[in-house]
Amino acid sequence: MTEPTNPQLRPMPEDWQRALAVVAHPDDLEYGCSAAVAAWTDAGREVAYVLATRGEAGIDTVAPAECGPLREREQRASAAVVGVSVVEFLDHRDGVVEYGPALRRDIAAAIRRHRPELVITLNHRDTWGGVAWNTPDHVAVGRATLDAAGDAGNRWIFPELSAQGLQPWNGVRWVAVAGSATPTHAVDASAGLERAVGSLLEHRAYIEALTDEEPEAYVRTFLTGVAKSVGERFGGRPAVAFELFNR
Repeated sequence: MTEPTNPQLRPMPEDWQRALAVVAHPDDLEYGCSAAVAAWTDAGREVAYVLATRGEAGIDTVAPAECGPLREREQRASAAVVGVSVVEFLDHRDGVVEYGPALRRDIAAAIRRHRPELVITLNHRDTWGGVAWNTPDHVAVGRATLDAAGDAGNRWIFPELSAQGLQPWNGVRWVAVAGSATPTHAVDASAGLERAVGSLLEHRAYIEALTDEEPEAYVRTFLTGVAKSVGERFGGRPAVAFELFNR
């Protein structure tokens, strides 16, 4: 008997209290999974955001020195819409983030600080479903996050973190990858979808530079379309998909 081509997605685990989302740029989480974040914070769970860059190279018509602070403000406002108050930036350079020990160390330090059970990141593979090429920053940060979830629990990797008071944290139970072409799990987006729209709309300067469409129409069409598509594999409910790795 052959397996179905697109099997139904399983519900994400719910027996956790703290999550840490680690991505490359402002807006990555809003395109990827903020409806799920809204559902989690509504349920009383804690979610913190860590961004490798401030997105300073993201708007062609705005110089990085001006763009970085602008996009940071938009990200903090965006996070607040879905109940996230902790937003940190690692200050790697936008567009040229390098996978390697320095990035892994910074992310491992964040995991030790926040002590999450669930870590969230964005698609770390070379393409978006074999259709579009992924950016080097997404690949580097996603891969480093998967690795740092293990690094954070090993006292002999980056021992300088212990010297700084960041003791090993072996409590990461899962890493969930949003935007994966091979998802395994999903979260019902019904209650959080409107706030996801509002959250992405906070990135107005970026969206207005990205498209000539009216921003709300663009955002709503994109997010509802993705949620509806995922929902076809999740009982017909709009949903956010993740590829879940157990630790």
